[in-house]
Amino acid sequence: MGVVKYLKYGSFGAFALILAGNRAAFSASEPSTDGFIAKSSAAVRAFATAVRPLSHPRALEAAFHSYFAYQAAHADDVKKPLLYFVDYGLPSTEARGYIFDMRALRILEGPFAVAHGRGSSRNRYGIPTRFSNAPGSNATSLGLYLAENTYNFHGKAGGRSYRSVGLRLRGVSGTFNDRALARGVVAHGAPYVTAGKAGRSEGCPAMEQARARRLLPELADGGMVFLFAPDQEWMNDDPWVVASAD
Repeated sequence: MGVVKYLKYGSFGAFALILAGNRAAFSASEPSTDGFIAKSSAAVRAFATAVRPLSHPRALEAAFHSYFAYQAAHADDVKKPLLYFVDYGLPSTEARGYIFDMRALRILEGPFAVAHGRGSSRNRYGIPTRFSNAPGSNATSLGLYLAENTYNFHGKAGGRSYRSVGLRLRGVSGTFNDRALARGVVAHGAPYVTAGKAGRSEGCPAMEQARARRLLPELADGGMVFLFAPDQEWMNDDPWVVASAD
């Protein structure tokens, strides 16, 4: 299936209406006719020429393999065909986030700027090189997440308080990100993220505030998030990246 880019720069509203009117159609519990490895391969082929150059040739493969492996094992959890993907092998001055429709194999939005944790890089702008699941690390945690509920997020930036929509994330990549909820690692909007670059968060994949208001409610309650970086240790050991069909 070819990829159709739509709503890249505009409103997410049209898709929201489709999603609201067809919740049952997107049930991940529908019978599967293909194994998850075949689905992953088809998705890689469909998106390979539609996204900007990524930091590693296996970036999409890792994301899609993880998504479909988790869906095959936990069909009831994946209630929406949406995947928020971030390539943290790219610098924060480049657009590195996407929202993919994994059923229609379409880019719903992106690329767009996304923040990484201040514990993951020494400089305000650049490429994160340190990843951690430890409390107090303020670092980004790589791997697969299940999107839970939205809530009223309160944060501080530049000494000023701000409010945004927040989306709780449950890390499902074992010890790489299973402390996300306890650490308060969430997706949210932030004033330090603009169209052209992103400042640093406390480990959260933060985006522009207007974009967060539009996208995060659609991801909530059954979408998924995948945070990638060309970190060989993680790529070799993440349970979903290396999952087999057995």
